Amino acid sequence: MRVILETNRLLLREFNLHDAENFYNLNRNPNVIKYTGNSAFKSIEEAKIFLENYQDYKLNGYGRWAVINKENNNFIGWCGLKLGEIENETDIGFRFFEKVWNKGYATESAKACLHYGFEKLNLTRIIGRAMNENIGSIKVLEKIGLEFEQNTNFQGQDAVIYKIEKKPTHNNV
Repeated sequence: MRVILETNRLLLREFNLHDAENFYNLNRNPNVIKYTGNSAFKSIEEAKIFLENYQDYKLNGYGRWAVINKENNNFIGWCGLKLGEIENETDIGFRFFEKVWNKGYATESAKACLHYGFEKLNLTRIIGRAMNENIGSIKVLEKIGLEFEQNTNFQGQDAVIYKIEKKPTHNNV
């Protein structure tokens, strides 16, 4: 298990094939995928194929990571960074089981991912996208310091883009 980040309550690690059942169950809940533009996996095997073909770590050196609750070692969702193929910008994303919503896990893991992106990956800008109706995700983006940039359209739905830029460091010589 390759742990990427650790917070007070969470471990973030690379996905592995043992996550297939959790991925399947996560996306089975229509409330979880309501604003994502994704559809549910048809089977655990389909989720396993997705994980087998997940190439972001190899291609970009980062990606989405499994979020594990340190208290009970349970997979509770995912969070991480993704380099967009078309716009060549890194976005932050997260998805959690509904039973753990409103416990601060998205905010906690997303803050850690931003720090990692700026400090370890030397990114200068990270964006977040959300459909307008996805108030919960928009609140998380705002809590972690992203600011509204523009309205947009995502898969035929009204959406927003938020952004955060790395603050330049000034060395006094």
